[in-house]
Amino acid sequence: MSQSIALFKAYTPILDETYKNLSLTAKLDTASDLIRYTPGNHSVVVNKMSLQGLADYSRTSGYVGGEVTLTQETMDMNYERGRMFSVDAMDNEETAGVAYGRLSGEFLRSYVVPEIDAVRFAKYAAEAGTHPADDTLSSGEWYGKVSAAWTELTENEVPEADRHLFITAAGYQDIMNKSLTDSKVFFDMFASVTVVPQSRFYEAVTLNADGNGGYSRASGANNINFLVIHKPAVIQTLKHQDAKVITPQANQTADAWKFGYRVYGLNEVYENKVKGIYLHTSEVTA
Repeated sequence: MSQSIALFKAYTPILDETYKNLSLTAKLDTASDLIRYTPGNHSVVVNKMSLQGLADYSRTSGYVGGEVTLTQETMDMNYERGRMFSVDAMDNEETAGVAYGRLSGEFLRSYVVPEIDAVRFAKYAAEAGTHPADDTLSSGEWYGKVSAAWTELTENEVPEADRHLFITAAGYQDIMNKSLTDSKVFFDMFASVTVVPQSRFYEAVTLNADGNGGYSRASGANNINFLVIHKPAVIQTLKHQDAKVITPQANQTADAWKFGYRVYGLNEVYENKVKGIYLHTSEVTA
């Protein structure tokens, strides 16, 4: 039995690794040293600074006085989900542990990671500082539309470094249909270019509370064509991401292994950096 427990425990670090490998939004995770959790609370504290611009300098009286205002904004955790599965002890034994191994891997790959990405994209879409009218793009139009987004961010004085482009497969391929040199130079302007399946790319999603769980496109929500996100504009963290394993011996209701998975975190946009997010959508008519 100790070998079986060790087998189950061995899968736990793989779960974190799988998230990092498969999540399309993991690259936007906020560095841990920039996040301060409030003890015993479900929030983080963000420090904000406001200043004034230059004023006339007097050769008689010198500088005009300025003030530095430091405030703290509390952001509540806004994402908490979980699920518990049961694997019969004999099913697991007769498959040499494959039952659990396939369960955890498949659950994370097919359900957890896509939902985390979809929730984040929808949140950032809702807070985007720039959102042109819905526009269904035809072949040859994507290059110009994404270029317009780059220009808009620059005009809004969003730093060029750390701009990340998330785009549908159709949009990526349309830009790639230009000459290899043109498309490479274009994409190299971004810190990263990530192709997103449309099934994770909606401007709003509904999280199903029970039953089959998961998420779906919210009623009336449109498809996202592309998002340009300046990483410092968002605060993104999973404060708690853990798998729980209960052995058949500890399970008081069934002779079965129990596998529970829970995520708890925050996906938010700094209110003074919304211009760092550019959203382009197309209307869904069906």
